[in-house]
Amino acid sequence: MRVEVHVSLDGTEDLSASIYRQLREAILDGRLRPRDPLPPTRELARRLKVARGTVTAAYDRLWGEGFVVSRVGAGTFVSDQLPGVAHNAPDRQLRGSLKARPVWESVSLATGFAREARYDFRTGLPDTSLFPYDAWRRLMARHLVPDAPGRGVYGHPAGHPRLREAIARHIGVSRGVKALAEDVVITSGTQQALDIVARVLLQPGDAIAVEAPGYMPPDMLFRSLGLDVRGVRVDRQGLDVAALPETARLVYVTPSHQYPLGMAMSLQRRLALLAWADAHNAAIIEDDYDSEFRFGGRPIEPLQTLDRSGRVIYVGSFSKRCCRRYGWALSSPRRPCARPSTRQST
Repeated sequence: MRVEVHVSLDGTEDLSASIYRQLREAILDGRLRPRDPLPPTRELARRLKVARGTVTAAYDRLWGEGFVVSRVGAGTFVSDQLPGVAHNAPDRQLRGSLKARPVWESVSLATGFAREARYDFRTGLPDTSLFPYDAWRRLMARHLVPDAPGRGVYGHPAGHPRLREAIARHIGVSRGVKALAEDVVITSGTQQALDIVARVLLQPGDAIAVEAPGYMPPDMLFRSLGLDVRGVRVDRQGLDVAALPETARLVYVTPSHQYPLGMAMSLQRRLALLAWADAHNAAIIEDDYDSEFRFGGRPIEPLQTLDRSGRVIYVGSFSKRCCRRYGWALSSPRRPCARPSTRQST
C-alpha cells in the first residue's frame, strides 16, 4: 500500500541529511512501519524540487544503517528487522497546555470487547447480515458514473432533497407524522441530531430533563455541552410529568418504547407532557427508536401527531430497520425556533 511521506526542507542545512533525518525519525516513532514502501527517489526528488542524487544519498544512508531494504524492481521499504521499532505507534505522550473539560474524564469511548464474546447481549446492534447489500450496490453503481456532474459537490446542508422527500413520505405513512420535505434534516445519527437540537435551542447552564433510568449516550452528550441534566423518574406509564423540574427548557423522552424498561408512555401522560411544555415554554425531543418493531397490536401514536403547538422534535432511525447508519431530523413547521426537529439514526 502506498504511503505518503511528509518531508519538509527549509534550506538551512544539508538537504540530503535533512531527508535522512526526517525519514529516520518517522521510522523510529512508528509513523513509518515495517514493510511500508518509501516513495521512489525520482518521485520524492520531483516533489521536493531537489536533485535525484540528493534523495538517493539519503536512502543509501538509511540502507547502510539497516533502516530500509531495497528490492530490485520493487522499491525501497522500511526494514522489519528493527528491534523495538516494529510495533511502535506515534508518540501519544506529548501534551500541551490544552485540556478537555472535566466531564470528558467520565466518558468511555470503548465499544468493543477485549476478546470475541460467545454471546453478544449489547442493545442497539442490528444483524448486519440482513443488510440489502445487492440492492445497495446496484443503487450506488447507478449514481457513481462519469456522466453524473455536480453530484460530488456540496449540497443542501439539510440533506439531499429527494431523500428528505422520501423520509417525509415514509414517516407520514408509517407513523402518521405530519411533515414536509423542508421539515426534514438529515444527520449522521441520533447523537448528531440531539447535538444540533441542543445547540440551537439551549445555552450552557440550561436545564434539560431526561428519563431515569434512560439511554446514557444522550445524557453524556448533553453534559458535554454544559447543560444541567436532570433525571426524572419513570413508572409504569412512562415519564412522570409531575416530577419535571420547573426550570427545564427541554425534555428528552422515548415515549413509544422507553429505554431500558420497555413500556410505552400512556396517552394521559403524553397529553400531560404536551400541556406541561406549553405551560413552561419548553421543547420536547421524542426519540421514536424501535417504533416499527413490535410483537403485535396497534402502533403507538407519536407525540408529534398529538402536538398542536409545534414543540415536539421528532427523532427516528433507520439503523435497525435496514441495518443502516443514516438519520434525519424533522423540524416543526409551526414553530420556527424549533427548526431542527429531528428524525435520524443511532
